[in-house]
Amino acid sequence: MSEAVSRRSALRLIGAAGAALGAAGCIPAVPPAADPRTGPSAASGLPGPSAPAGGPARPGNTARIDALLARLTLDEKTALLHGGRDPAPVGQHGYLPGVPRVGIPPLRLADGPAGVRVTRPATALPAPVMLASAFDPALAREYGRTLGREARALGQDILLAPVANLIRTPYAGRNSEAFSEDPRLTADLVAEVVRGIQDEGAIAAVKHFAPGHQEHGRDTVDVIAGERTLHETELRGFEAAVTAGAGAVMGAHHKVNGTRACESRPLLDELLRGRWGFDGWVMSAPDAAHSTVAALGAGLDMELPGGTHFGSPLREAVRGGTVPEEAVDLAVRRILATMDRFGLLDAKRPARPARDPGAGARTARRVATAGAVLLRNERDTLPLSGSAARSIAVIGPTAQVPFVSGGGTAHVVPDRAAAPLAAIRRRAGSGATVRHALGEDLYGRPLPADLLVPAAGLDDRTVPAGRTWSHEAEFTLAEDDEWTLLVHYTGRRPSVRLDGEELFPVRQGAAESFAGGLLGSAPDGLSVRRRSLTLAAGAHRLAVFAEGGVTGGRFRLRHTTGATRAADVAEAVKAAKAARSVLLFAYEDTGEGSDRTSLGLPGGQARLIEAVAGANPRTVVVLNTSSATTMPWLSRTGAVLQMYYPGQEGAAATAAVLFGDTDPGGRLTQTFPADEKQTPVGGDPLRYPGVGGRQEYSEGVHAGHRWYDAQSVEPLFAFGHGLSYTSWEYRDLVVRQERGGLRAEFTVRNTGRRKGTEVAQVYVGPSAELHLDQPVRALAGYRRLTLAPGETRRVAVDVDARTLSSWDPERHAWVPGTGRRTVFAGRSSRDLPLRAEAVVEAGAGNR
Repeated sequence: MSEAVSRRSALRLIGAAGAALGAAGCIPAVPPAADPRTGPSAASGLPGPSAPAGGPARPGNTARIDALLARLTLDEKTALLHGGRDPAPVGQHGYLPGVPRVGIPPLRLADGPAGVRVTRPATALPAPVMLASAFDPALAREYGRTLGREARALGQDILLAPVANLIRTPYAGRNSEAFSEDPRLTADLVAEVVRGIQDEGAIAAVKHFAPGHQEHGRDTVDVIAGERTLHETELRGFEAAVTAGAGAVMGAHHKVNGTRACESRPLLDELLRGRWGFDGWVMSAPDAAHSTVAALGAGLDMELPGGTHFGSPLREAVRGGTVPEEAVDLAVRRILATMDRFGLLDAKRPARPARDPGAGARTARRVATAGAVLLRNERDTLPLSGSAARSIAVIGPTAQVPFVSGGGTAHVVPDRAAAPLAAIRRRAGSGATVRHALGEDLYGRPLPADLLVPAAGLDDRTVPAGRTWSHEAEFTLAEDDEWTLLVHYTGRRPSVRLDGEELFPVRQGAAESFAGGLLGSAPDGLSVRRRSLTLAAGAHRLAVFAEGGVTGGRFRLRHTTGATRAADVAEAVKAAKAARSVLLFAYEDTGEGSDRTSLGLPGGQARLIEAVAGANPRTVVVLNTSSATTMPWLSRTGAVLQMYYPGQEGAAATAAVLFGDTDPGGRLTQTFPADEKQTPVGGDPLRYPGVGGRQEYSEGVHAGHRWYDAQSVEPLFAFGHGLSYTSWEYRDLVVRQERGGLRAEFTVRNTGRRKGTEVAQVYVGPSAELHLDQPVRALAGYRRLTLAPGETRRVAVDVDARTLSSWDPERHAWVPGTGRRTVFAGRSSRDLPLRAEAVVEAGAGNR
């Protein structure tokens, strides 16, 4: 039975559930998708599925798939539609057992937005947001190739990457895994990462479809977004992934316009497969499938991580007549056809490559240097040279700790990772003086030996498996003080009660790992939890209880006080005064499971920066943060360098930029607000985080920098901003109509004395003839340039018809914005010295 016929039969028989889902969404119904073997449907006029990306992908062998399906039992079919238990796990995300009896191999799925997440060492690449800052699609292709090659070498077949969601709110905990707030830039880079992954024979599973922008309430929030809003913002990246030939798509956890994303027929069947012609398979995010009949009828093919709904309940539904077996066949067919595209059903399957850690490290360093964004540079603070490079104070706890990646799905076990302090000392050379000051104690001091009565050693206690340990004691404070108590532990978290209150209650979920944005693990790998509270003078009662569990455990109980914190800052100020230059490392630890609660730096870092910069105006703040950060301390600093989560080669890349071995070539892909209340979601809880489980995307098409322009809000740093160690001149913009769009040509000249890298950006204004709300300026294109001193280059940027079009919700189609359009060129969304006008004529096309 052909896929087109089986698809119609399955949807007709499941019918009622699918129709109910279709009515719930706002995305319009479209004609059925074309049969992927025969190309476009003449009746619908829709394009057929895109050709697969490079590498081993190829058209599926229909006869082979038909023969396999005929040999499979119902139990074997449903076993292909949900995860199972891996007999030899390596810490990957999931496992599909396959059916060895008929030659269907098992599949292993690994998280991979910034490297292959398994328990074995892998190349820890810089976070995708740092890759995006390079504005370099070719580099994104190489990034994807590294991911795909590593995945295959580490025994993985499917990489759950890239993340195609936009950065909608700066509070989102997983912003480091995304690329940009801009739909055009996101689409460009997503497509190239997909192609790169699949060049190497791994299957890219793009996530999270869609839209998904926060961890707060991600399982329950109902995203209310209009058809036009979705098409012009969030959906652009996913459409680009489909065009690039992505083999799989992962559905999101939450609801979209009243229906769960993994049960949304408008999203999965009508849009993804119908309008876009996607011919891969759709899997759920972990535990994001909530039904059997509705999810399968909407177009969900696979449930992860297990078979809660697509295991025995699906088999029972088929045997009971609730679900036709043709619907199961359709889902299995999509999975097998994709496997066949990648040669995974061949008797002689593609050999897995050997890991090449050296090549991975080179890519990681290239991305980290290319994506480094210099936000501020006063009084030529950077690059370090002469006496400024020979007397350096390095301040901050993360100067001693390799800050490699975010947490959750983005965490990677690196082959190696140096600390920034070591890289700076190496680069400064033996003739330089480089001193380190802690500035802020993240891990605490041991409790004084004579503090507790009765005394007990709490700084390194081992509890054997199956055993427990407890101690109760009193201590007395002579005066009121603010304490932070810290517990470091492996295994089960110890109970620590102070004056009868549990300080570290165990809560479910990953959110605990990023509470407050402070580092959640010690250098030796022990987990760390903190609790700050004001203690009154007098006696206090401390009780500690620890269980060894099955494997045993260790714990440490430590503390800091107001006095120790003041001493750390004083030490840092002293080091700053004694040095010619200061490099202060600041950070925020974020990841899957929780959103940020503030856009400021966590802990006492703001106070530390104020004190140190007040003592030495040549203070450089190096930021290892995931997203936009407010900077009340900015005016005191000499320079600010944004290094995001720079991967395993981040220390060397940071040193190279600081000392001027390379020009900081990165530009911001998200706007940094001057005030937390002035963001696209600030001050409106319905926009973020939602009210009563409902969230409204009422900003419409004005995502990211478009909102700042529409509202005339001055940001701290604009989208596209980034400084260079040289200077640049733009001139002679000429715009003409060409190839159904426009071509903008202008001249860029390096007017400084150093070789430098520039990202020339082109924006386009609205069409007066199109009576739809449009951005004040939309990113239309860009070029990354590296020019020698005095070198001039004529730059051409094509503005395609899609960029010149808007989505018309009445026509359910892209419509061209004809008439006179203004084109801008320059260095950021707010630094556009060139402008010219051109006329877009009717018939320019809507693709």
